[in-house]
Amino acid sequence: MSTFDLPGFDLDRFVRDTLAEDLGEGLPGGGRDVTSESVIPAEARFAGVMDSRNPIVVAGLPVAAAFFRALDPAMAIDILVEEGAAVEPGADLMRLEGNARAMLTAERSALNTVQHLSGIATMVREYVDAMDNPDCTLLDTRKTIPGLRHLEKYATRMGGASNHRMGLWDAAMIKDNHVLVAGNVGEAVRRAVAAGVEEIICEVDRLDQIEPALRAGATRLLLDNMGPDTLREAVSIVAGRVPTEASGGITLDTIKAKAATGVDYVSVGRLTQSAPAADIGLDFTPL
Repeated sequence: MSTFDLPGFDLDRFVRDTLAEDLGEGLPGGGRDVTSESVIPAEARFAGVMDSRNPIVVAGLPVAAAFFRALDPAMAIDILVEEGAAVEPGADLMRLEGNARAMLTAERSALNTVQHLSGIATMVREYVDAMDNPDCTLLDTRKTIPGLRHLEKYATRMGGASNHRMGLWDAAMIKDNHVLVAGNVGEAVRRAVAAGVEEIICEVDRLDQIEPALRAGATRLLLDNMGPDTLREAVSIVAGRVPTEASGGITLDTIKAKAATGVDYVSVGRLTQSAPAADIGLDFTPL
């Protein structure tokens, strides 16, 4: 249905399931858009323009297009801006022409998706700009809405960040609760090494945990909730042996100072956890 290709994400299924939820498929009386069916003639056609009401970074337009084409495969859709582009208020993002009922039925699902993803991309760009450090990479986290991880992490890339691990499967992340069971940082890392895990990220919140984690085989250190001075000391102790990541409570006001300490990465959970939806509208004209 679409050329939008995101590894691990089934766009056709996402569109089907989202529309089915909105249409109430499987519920008594469900499976239809009662408003459009009762008010709009079946043969009516609309032209539509999706535009931004605020300055935003755009993400998700191909997904929005897929919603409309799912209900009207012949719909003419012209995507006017590239993914990841920064646009000003009033910028036209997409033009559509096709069956009016299909357009109205798909409208909310399409807008919800592009508003959410563009909101993430916009916040990410704000953090990248505030960090102002080409030697440090901004990362997202696993703090995503269930079922939307691949889309949300796609949006962070459109905003200029990179992805942390995608899930529980592609790297070990040893945190305080793992250490609590294992007994200490070194033992927790050793267990991951013994299990054959190749990438082992170990969270440390004290400087005296750094050497035990490195000796045991950690491949990256997550320096948790450390101020800039402590981060500089931690980076000095690590001395380039593994990449370092600052994490915990990082805001637009603090990211520049923390990135300037020499860490390789800064991770921010609120990029996906708390980004507000972008203000994007869609206006129709009968044909």
